[in-house]
Amino acid sequence: MDRRQRIAALKNALSERILVLDGAAGTMIQSYHLDEAGYRGQRFAEHQGVELRGNNDLVCLSRPGIVREIHEAYLEAGADILETNTFNANALSQSDYGMEHLVREMNLAAAGLAREVVEAAQARDGRVRWVAGALGPTNRSGSVGVDVNNPGLRNVTFDELVAAYATAAGGLIDGGVDLLQIETVFDTLNAKAAIVACLRELAARGLSRDDVPLWISGTIIDQAGRNLSGQTTEAFYYSIVHGEPMIVGLNCALGAEQMRPFVDDISRVAETWVAIYPNAGLPNELGGYDETPEITGALIQEFAERGWVNVVGGCCGTTPPHIAAICEAVAGIAPRRIPTRPRAMRLSGLEPLVIDEQSLFINIGERTNVTGSARFRKLITEGDHEAALEVARQQVRSGAQLIDVNMDEGLLDSVEAMSRFLNLIATEPDIARVPIVIDSSRFEVIEAGLKCVQGRCVVNSISLKEGEDELRRQARIVRSYGAAVIVMAFDEQGQADTVARRIEILTRAVRILIDEIGFVAEDIIVDPNVFAIATGIEEHDRYALDFIEATTAIKRALPGVRVSGGVSNVSFSFRGNNPVREAIHS
Repeated sequence: MDRRQRIAALKNALSERILVLDGAAGTMIQSYHLDEAGYRGQRFAEHQGVELRGNNDLVCLSRPGIVREIHEAYLEAGADILETNTFNANALSQSDYGMEHLVREMNLAAAGLAREVVEAAQARDGRVRWVAGALGPTNRSGSVGVDVNNPGLRNVTFDELVAAYATAAGGLIDGGVDLLQIETVFDTLNAKAAIVACLRELAARGLSRDDVPLWISGTIIDQAGRNLSGQTTEAFYYSIVHGEPMIVGLNCALGAEQMRPFVDDISRVAETWVAIYPNAGLPNELGGYDETPEITGALIQEFAERGWVNVVGGCCGTTPPHIAAICEAVAGIAPRRIPTRPRAMRLSGLEPLVIDEQSLFINIGERTNVTGSARFRKLITEGDHEAALEVARQQVRSGAQLIDVNMDEGLLDSVEAMSRFLNLIATEPDIARVPIVIDSSRFEVIEAGLKCVQGRCVVNSISLKEGEDELRRQARIVRSYGAAVIVMAFDEQGQADTVARRIEILTRAVRILIDEIGFVAEDIIVDPNVFAIATGIEEHDRYALDFIEATTAIKRALPGVRVSGGVSNVSFSFRGNNPVREAIHS
C-alpha cells in the first residue's frame, strides 16, 4: 500500500471503531535494565564527554533489536498504531548528549524499525497497522522564562524550535511514517513551531497533510486543567487548529482518572478525531507507576462508553499488558462522532474567547500602543516594563477582551521591543489570559510578534496598500501561524474615504483571503476606517454615517466577517473635551 492508501484505510478504520495506540517506549526500554555499555552498544563505545545511559532514542541506533522487540510486543497486545521511539530525537534534547549530528539518522532509523514491524505483521495476517512519528516537546520552552530576574528571557527562539523539529520531521517522513505526532505539548508555542516545521518538510518533498496527516496531543499537568505554560484545554485546541490536524487529544502527566474532565473538554470542542493516552496513574514516591492494566482498561472503557474517544493508548508506565487490557475494554464500542459546531471566531490567550453571532460588543484595549498612548510610549522608551505591564493589566481588569500591542516608534527597535513585551506578557497570567492583537505598520514586526504568542491571536493589520501580491504573501504567513487578521480599507490608491470605496476594497481583499489563501470568513475582521467629524471641512461631515453605512453593507456582502473600528477617531476634533467625546462615542 502507498501512503495515500494507508491514510484512506486509517480514515475508514477511525470511522468504524476505536483504534488502539501502543504504550510507553521508555518504560519498556528501562525494563531491559541497560547499563552505560548497554546504551552505547558497539557503535558508541568510544563516545567521549558525557554518559549516554538514559538516552532512549539512541537505542534505535545502538540496540535496534530491543526497539524491534518492543514494537512487536505491542502489536501482539493488539495495538493498531505504533509510535516511533523518537520522543527526544531532536537537536535541542540531544545536545545534552553531544549527539545533535545524529538526529536525522535517529529518526530515519526509528521510522524504519516501526515500518518494518508493521509491514511484517500485515504480511502475516493481512491486517493494516500504522506508524506515528513521535515529535516530543524538546527540553526548551518558547513561552516559559528561564530567569526570575529577567522573566522575558528565553533559552530558545521560535526559529530554533522550527529548525530542531524540521530535522526530526524530515527523518520521520523519509523513514516512512504514516502520521506526524506532535505530542506531550506542555507549551503551545513549541507546538506551533512544530506545525510550521512539519508543513515545510512535507512541502519540500511534494507532500501535504493529506499524505502524512498531523496528530497533536497536549499535556494537562494538574487538576487546574492547564498545561505548563498556563493554557486551558480549549485554548490549546484553538491555538493549534490552524495546523488542520487529523487527530488531536491529550497524553502524559496524569492518569486516566485525573484526566477525565479534560477528556470531556477536548471531546466537546474538537472537530477532529480525538486520541487519549494517559499514564498508568500518578507516579509513586520512587517515580514508578502502580496502576494495573485492569484499572487502566476500565477507566478508558468509561471514556469510550461516553462517546469521547476515537484512539486510546498508554503513555508513561504503560506496558503491553495495559494495551491488551485497553483493546479488550474498547472492543465493540462505537467511536466518537466528530461534532459540527456553529461557525465562530475562536481566539485564545491562556483562556478561550469565542466570538459568534450572539456575542455582544467586543472591546480591544489599545492603551498598550506607543502610537496612541503618550504615557505607554514613555514607559517603553525608558525601559520601565514593569509599569508598562501594569497598563496592560489594567486594560484587562477594565474589561478588554483583547489587548492591542503596538511598538511603532522611531526611537525603538520595534522588532526587539515587540518580542520583549510579548514575552513579558506571557509570564503574567492575569494579562496573558486574553488574546493579543499584534499591531504594526511593518510586517517584520508583526511576524516577530507571531513568534512569541502561544495563543490564537489577531494581526492588525494587512491591506491592499502594496498590491495584491504583497497581501497574498503576508496573508499566507499570518495563516501559517494560525492568527486571525484585521484588513484595513487601503488599496494601491490610498485610504478609502467613501462608502463605495470601502466596500470595493474590502470585498476584493476578503475574496483573496478566502478564495486563494484559505481563510474562513469568521477569522477575518475588516476595518472600514473611522474618520474625525466636525473638522470644519464640509466633506468630512458624513464620516460617522459613512462608517455605519459601510458596516451595514459589509455585513450583507461578506457574511461571517467581523467589523472593527477605532471609535475614538470620530471625536478627534474635540480632543481635550472628554464629556463631548464620550457622548459621541456612546
